[in-house]
Amino acid sequence: MASFDIVSKVDLQTLDNAINVAIKEIANRYDLRNSKTNVELNKKELTIKVDTDNDMSLKSVEDILLARMVKQGVDGRSLDFSAEPYPSGNRLRRELKIRQGLDKDQQRKILKLIKEHFPKITAQAMDDQVRVTSKKIDDLQAVIGMLRRAELEISLQFVNMKS
Repeated sequence: MASFDIVSKVDLQTLDNAINVAIKEIANRYDLRNSKTNVELNKKELTIKVDTDNDMSLKSVEDILLARMVKQGVDGRSLDFSAEPYPSGNRLRRELKIRQGLDKDQQRKILKLIKEHFPKITAQAMDDQVRVTSKKIDDLQAVIGMLRRAELEISLQFVNMKS
């Protein structure tokens, strides 16, 4: 039986490199030159903390972060922008969470998609990943193609392909 795992993970070192490049760009940008903008990555809590002067510079910093992440090969969907920015004195702060692993709802959605399109393929949820098994590798490659075309709000990686 051939199998592979569906995961949602971010390489923290690549993300750290992207943030460092973004910090250098923020320091050199004309519209952000006099703002006291700070961007920090907390690898233990899996968060990125952005501290800046106003809403316009916060938007610019987020755009720079996303652009640098994409150039480094990190999917922008791995950041959670649902938390609202909050004021802290005369500054504006925002905490962006880094999505790691698949939660139960995302696993159910992936399992449902696989069952709808490929009823003969076995898929099961395991911890924070989904394992897909089949007799043919071609079927597994078809599942990967279908999931890449599906419009999911998370980034997916396909690992541990075994035949």
